[in-house]
Formats: sequence, structure tokens, C-alpha cells
Amino acid sequence: MARVAARLSASGEQSSHPVDEVLPLPKLALYGFQHVLAFYAGAVIVPIIVGSALKLSPEQLVYLINADLFTCGIASIIQAFGVGRVGARLPLIQGVTFTAVSPMIAIGLGAGGGTAALLVIYGAVITAGLATFAFAWLPAKAFRAVMRLFPPVVTGTVITVLGIVLIPVGLKDAAGGAPTVADGGVPTQLAYAGGTMLFILVLMKFGGPFLRSIGILLGLVGGTAVAFLLGDAKFGNVGQSDWIGVTTPFHFGAPKFAWFPILLMLIVMLITMVETTGDTYAVGDIVGKDIDSETVARALRADGAATALGGLLNSFPYVAFAENVGLVRMTKVKSRFVVVAAGVFMIVLGLIPKAAAIVASVPPGVLGGAATVMFGMVALAGIQTLAKVDLKEEKNALIVGVSLAFALFPATVPAYFDKHVNADLSSLLNSGVTLGATAAIVLNLIFNGLAKDDAHTAAPAEALAEALAETMTGQAEVPAQPAAAPAAAEKGSAKGGAAGAAAAEADEAGAAAV
Repeated sequence: MARVAARLSASGEQSSHPVDEVLPLPKLALYGFQHVLAFYAGAVIVPIIVGSALKLSPEQLVYLINADLFTCGIASIIQAFGVGRVGARLPLIQGVTFTAVSPMIAIGLGAGGGTAALLVIYGAVITAGLATFAFAWLPAKAFRAVMRLFPPVVTGTVITVLGIVLIPVGLKDAAGGAPTVADGGVPTQLAYAGGTMLFILVLMKFGGPFLRSIGILLGLVGGTAVAFLLGDAKFGNVGQSDWIGVTTPFHFGAPKFAWFPILLMLIVMLITMVETTGDTYAVGDIVGKDIDSETVARALRADGAATALGGLLNSFPYVAFAENVGLVRMTKVKSRFVVVAAGVFMIVLGLIPKAAAIVASVPPGVLGGAATVMFGMVALAGIQTLAKVDLKEEKNALIVGVSLAFALFPATVPAYFDKHVNADLSSLLNSGVTLGATAAIVLNLIFNGLAKDDAHTAAPAEALAEALAETMTGQAEVPAQPAAAPAAAEKGSAKGGAAGAAAAEADEAGAAAV
């Protein structure tokens, strides 16, 4: 593996293929498979965590993984290749968003778990996808008005909340799974979790850029291999699974549309819009392509179309993956057709149930160890975004602190909403992500109001992309200057004079891209 990694990294360092260049087939295959490696662990963890929380059978879990990979491939091709005015035509990999994990689990448990819960989730996912797709066709002014709700203090808080809320999900798996937590967990599974985390941390410390980019995947493989040698990883379902399996629409039944789950998923999509916007700016900076409002709109249309397609094909909401934005930076391979090749690989993997069965056989301790590291990195990305905020200002500190308190309430008093709130409303509110994000948005409006300058809409997106990419790959992907520019420009414009006017003009130019 080290030899392959060295070859890939070395070949990438010498490459600088333009974004629209179609590479020879061998290079397309090699670079495309590299994207799949960097993406794979993040792609499969979401259906495993959601499926396990809803107590799905191993066969149903295998189907979810296949459906996810299959839809990821289609979504990535739409985003990179483009279909009409849908797709950014940039090297952006699409994957299931972590933002949706906690809300989907809350929706599913509120619906009773099992496949019945999936139907409610899919109804919300389809609706939110169509709403996102429609929103991206609105005039630029309407788009900017919504994005002004998400300055860095809000996006940083939301991403921090997301990581903090998801970490207990990983820790429960590390202890052997949610049913064992009340009894103190399973020591052997905790040992596997600790070993997996240690392996990933050592790899992140001493490995090269490419090895760090696939550290989570290697941790899953290494931990599972050790568990198998010790007799704690069972692969009986692999032999029973088919070699070929096609994902069909509405496999688990017709979706059910409930208002509160739909509202919750709409909030999720608002958050993912900021992330995709940031990733679009980030990859545009890397490949040397100017990003205008139409490019961002096309990227969001692809998000919406992929999310609606995910609901149809038994998968979940989609977003541009920051991990792969970092990989484009590291390899310097800028061709969007490499991502198209990666999409083809994912479609093929999504048609092989045996491959998904292997993934579904990962012991819970190994999965929990890897997931805890990944979710911790997500929280760190939020903290890095908050580092760009003036937290010496008491109002900003209050926004962050109170929002974190709201986010922790469902985990601290888990039975409150079930016992004292309407069942439908409970599925909406019994989520730390929802409460924390809502609190951050509302408190920011109370203390700071809407951003006074349109340039504020670009800043949170770029700051978020920089933090996510740097956290996932160990390298900064977007220069710090653009994220800081709006604040500087605002100060300049407040002073007046030639310098202030120039700064304000620069701000307006940056805002037009959003």
C-alpha cells in the first residue's frame, strides 16, 4: 500500500491537468480510484450508523450501503460532468452529508425504527432535495438573502455542534453498540476501538499526505483484520450475498411525507448548502477557475437533484465532500473527468452486494473507533471556523455558548421530548443538531442582525471549506485572506476615503460570486 501511495503521490505532484482536460484512460482509472479510496470510509459510515441505530437486519444494511454507493456515483457524475445547467463541472465528489445523521436517527426513532422509519426519512429527503433544487433556480438576490443567515459565527457553531452530537454515536459503537451501553459496554470491542483509533492517529502523525487522506479507511481495514484473526469479525453474510444486485426505486416501500421530518430535513439542507458553496469556492481556487453565482447555483442544483434521487433510490442527502477537495489540492490533478471516472467506480461497487456485505461485517468497536476520530475532526473543523470569529465580543460568545447548551439538551434529558411533546414535534426537536443550529441562527439575528454587507455571504462558505479541508487532510485548501477580507473591507468602508471605497468595491465583487 505504501508503494502504491508513493506512486500516486509522486505522479500527482508532477501533474497539473486543466479542469476540462480528458486524460488517457489509464490515468483516469488510477486517479479516479484514488478519489474512491479517499472517499470510501466517509461514504459507508453514514448508512452503517443510521441502519444500526434503526435496528435494520444485516441484509437491509447491505442494501443501504449498495444504494448509497450507487447513488454517490451518479451524483458525482452529475456534479462533475454536468447536465445542462445542473452540476458545477468541477472535480467535486458527492457523498452523504454527516449533517443529516443525527436528524435522520431522530426522525427514524420517532417513527418506531426499522424499515417503517426509512419510509418517513425518504419522504423528508425527497422533499428537501426538490426544495433545494428549486431554490437554486431563484434569482441571485434571493439566494444571497438566505446565505446571509450563515455568517462564520453560525456556521462554525453548527459544524462544532454536529461533531459534538455525533461523537457519542461513535462512542456507543466503540462500546459494542447502543444496546450494550447500559450494561457498561463490551471490553473487547472497546479494545478494538482503542486500537483502531491509535492506528489512525499514528498514521495521521507519521504518514504522507495520501496515507493521511485515507487514514480512516486504513483504520477500518486494519481493525477488522485484527478482529478477524481473533475470531470477532464474522463474514458469514458475505457468502450468502449475491455477486450482482441492482438498486431499485422505493425498495423498502412508498415514502411517507410528514411535515415535521420534512422541516427538519430542510434545515439540514440549508446547512449543507453552505458547505457545498464553500467547497465550490475551494476547488475553484485550486483549479484556477473563477466561481460566479451561476457556478454555485449549478452546484446546489446538483445537490438538490442528488438528494431527491437518493430518496428515490433508498439513500440519503448529498453534499460535496471536503476530503476530496483536499485530495485535488494534494495531487494537483485538476481534471473534472477524474471525478467522473470515480463516479463510474462507485456505481460498479454499488452493484456488488458482496463488497457491501464485507463493509457491513466491520465489528462495532472498529467502526466506533474510526467514527469517533472522524466526528472529532468534524467538531475541530467547526472550532477552526470559530477561530476566525471575534469571540472577545460578548454577544458572539453568548451565541456559541448558548447554542452548545441547546444542542446538548436532547442527549442530557433524552426522555423529555418523548414524554412531554407531541410525537411529530418530538421527531423535529429531539435532535441536538436541530436545536443547536436553530439557536445559533436565532441568537445571531437577535444580537448581530443580518450581515450588513453581501460580502459576508462568501466568508462563511470559504472559511468552512478551509476548515473542513485542512482538518480532513492536514493541509489548508483555501487561503486565509479571502475569509478575512469581508471584515477588513467593512472596516475600510466604514472609515470612508479611497481605501475604504476600494475595499467595499472588492467586497461587492466577492459577493457577486455568491
